[in-house]
Amino acid sequence: MISKLPRWVEYGAFVLAFVAGTVNAVGFLGVKHQAISHLSGTVTLVGTGIITSNGNDVFHLAGILLSFLAGASLSGALLPGTSLKLGRHYDSLLAIEGIMLLVSIYLLKNNSLLGHYTASAACGIQNALATSYSGAIVRTTHMTGIFTDLGLMIGAKIRGDQFDRRKAILLLLIIVGFIAGGSLGAYLYAWMQFFALAVPAAICIVLATLYRVYAVKEPYGVS
Repeated sequence: MISKLPRWVEYGAFVLAFVAGTVNAVGFLGVKHQAISHLSGTVTLVGTGIITSNGNDVFHLAGILLSFLAGASLSGALLPGTSLKLGRHYDSLLAIEGIMLLVSIYLLKNNSLLGHYTASAACGIQNALATSYSGAIVRTTHMTGIFTDLGLMIGAKIRGDQFDRRKAILLLLIIVGFIAGGSLGAYLYAWMQFFALAVPAAICIVLATLYRVYAVKEPYGVS
């Protein structure tokens, strides 16, 4: 439940959504209008591509899906349990995400398809990281579930149920963060092409460092 999560989760969710929005905008503008941070459209393209496209396109899209899955699997392997607890490998995963985004810059600048895969894996790491401690409430790399949850809450309020103000604020922060990240990604891509990914990479590394410092100062953790 969102009420059991510490207050700083809202800030973290906003920043992670901002990172995902930036990465997705760069991918959309620079990688054949291909989304990177979410998979619904990619899965659809795989399905349609089996009929309408050549095999190379389908295999490439399948590679993006498997890369996201691999990133999420890495988070699952390093994060036991579903509660938020200091001392777990959130910093390690954020650092790996940042490094993978930096690697993506090199690969994409050299027209390597591997850059699509490393960027997708980075997003898989991030989304699984957030989902693991929030009970699937916080999803920062795609907005479909966020808008669905917000719509359900509004409908329940119309029906007369109590409105969870904190959860609504969290969902709105994620939406605003993703939109703001998309705007920054578009601006940066127009200015510096794939080097724009250095910004979300740096944010991930800074977050990892801040988490490590905080975890050392608060040894009893949060659960």
